[in-house]
Amino acid sequence: MTREILKCQNCNTYTLKESCQKCSSKTITPKPAKFSPEDKFGKYRRKYKRAYTS
Repeated sequence: MTREILKCQNCNTYTLKESCQKCSSKTITPKPAKFSPEDKFGKYRRKYKRAYTS
């Protein structure tokens, strides 16, 4: 089993466990997705980013 650092989305706490010890919510991997030149969904992510940010 590989140990990776995880991050709580609610309280922004880093941990090695599947759930946060402070707020008991689920943790996620804070790493971005791998880059691929054949990105099938890149068009949709860029469209979403333009529509909902700044």
